[in-house]
Amino acid sequence: MKKTVFFGALTVAGLAAGAAAAATLDDVKERGKLNCGVSTGLVGFAYPDDAGEWKGFDVGVCRAVAAAVLGDPSAVEFVPTTGKTRFTALASGEIDMLARNTTWTFTRDVDLKFEFVGVNYYDGQGFLVPKELGVSSAKELDGATVCIQTGTTTELNLADYFRVNNISYEPVPIETNAEAQQQYLAGACDVFTTDASGLAATRAAFEDPSAHVVLPEIVSKEPLGPLVRHGDNAWGDIVRWSLNALIVAEELGVTSANIDEMLGGTNNPEINRLLGTEGTLGEMLGLEADWAVKALKAGGNYAELFETNIGENTPIGLARGLNAQWTDGGLLYTPPFR
Repeated sequence: MKKTVFFGALTVAGLAAGAAAAATLDDVKERGKLNCGVSTGLVGFAYPDDAGEWKGFDVGVCRAVAAAVLGDPSAVEFVPTTGKTRFTALASGEIDMLARNTTWTFTRDVDLKFEFVGVNYYDGQGFLVPKELGVSSAKELDGATVCIQTGTTTELNLADYFRVNNISYEPVPIETNAEAQQQYLAGACDVFTTDASGLAATRAAFEDPSAHVVLPEIVSKEPLGPLVRHGDNAWGDIVRWSLNALIVAEELGVTSANIDEMLGGTNNPEINRLLGTEGTLGEMLGLEADWAVKALKAGGNYAELFETNIGENTPIGLARGLNAQWTDGGLLYTPPFR
């Protein structure tokens, strides 16, 4: 008797979970566009160009998901969010996913009830200072004024680092990267601290980047990646495997230039499963067989997105480093597509 009741409870819970899981996908399809939360403007990662079109590395993830789900990489409503507003926007349903240089942490995953679907950039917190300040290490910043974005892990890491090293600082709270840049250049703070990738993007936007130095210390682990709400497993799977498709495509040598040729069939079963010419991976996600093809055509594979937006040949000038494929000494690695 008890077993029957327990099974019934599980069945009801499972049905309820299944109904909730389909909600976001249904909403996106009915709306005809993906609402994607991004930063308020960080060159290379997420920013509107002079024509108002959003571009950048994080923007590319949003467009890949929109292409996979709706078949149109332009079917995205970009919602600018700050460190303070991003989680409220996601929890309230204002946005369907957040792709905004956001660090995966225990409390955000567990306490705030979000689900990080992967890492699209392995980062760490650093410090930007004017060259004329004459310091070569963060340990020489005792008594410095520091521009810091509120509501971020950066704020907490800063306090930890200065405490461990027994030095003091005066925080200058800011909410957006644009405000940080303005305050820093105006001399309202001696130092600007955020993820090292953000510092590179900020420095590249200065009139004279050479007058500013990123100090050598990296004081934290900042795995950045897209996230969705808890309880919507089907939607989480779609965002997760859209990101994974970009990453594994680079590993497998699938690019926006050769993808049409590979659609004719290859000798590699994993490539064929990725592109939907074999197997039923798209059906499992509730999408078309060529969902990954559409995602990859939106902006290319991971390497193409990286090199176009933030790579060494861009003003941001970031090396792959930890963000190289696992086969090339980096941390990028996806589960098998099978």
